[in-house]
Amino acid sequence: MTDRTLVILRHSKAETPGEGPDFDRRLTARGETDADAAGAWLADERIRPDLVLCSPATRTRQTWQGVSIALTQAHPGPVSPEVRYEKGLYSGGRTEVFDLLRTVPDTVRTVLLVGHNPTVSEVSIMLIPDDQWDGREVELPTSGLAVHRTDAGWSETSPGSMRLIERHTARG
Repeated sequence: MTDRTLVILRHSKAETPGEGPDFDRRLTARGETDADAAGAWLADERIRPDLVLCSPATRTRQTWQGVSIALTQAHPGPVSPEVRYEKGLYSGGRTEVFDLLRTVPDTVRTVLLVGHNPTVSEVSIMLIPDDQWDGREVELPTSGLAVHRTDAGWSETSPGSMRLIERHTARG
């Protein structure tokens, strides 16, 4: 059986909500630095996504861009995962995330999901099997990563189906 890895990344630090639409909020300077740090951490851990599922909001797109640049700088060569901007990662909730993950082809080994709280934290907690969960609900901070792994197919993604391998908060 092939291991499959899901990396859940909460977008980096964004502008404070203001007059404009939430969807258009941009990363702050710290957020840009932290996105780069998230990519550097993934490179150090030798985690390279085959598929990126990203909310289409400005701050998540910018987070993925920073991660992608850092991955390329750390390991020159093509970083060319398929990138899908999924509206449900912005407007949906946990159900939409699980439904989306179940559609990933089993040929994909590593998925990077870039999204928003509270959904990304809830999904990460829900994925943890009962025998591993310690009862603490840990919210992913901005630039927070949760790495989950399974040997099951993506179509079998459900609550309790992926062990939590590591949590990390990227700060530049």
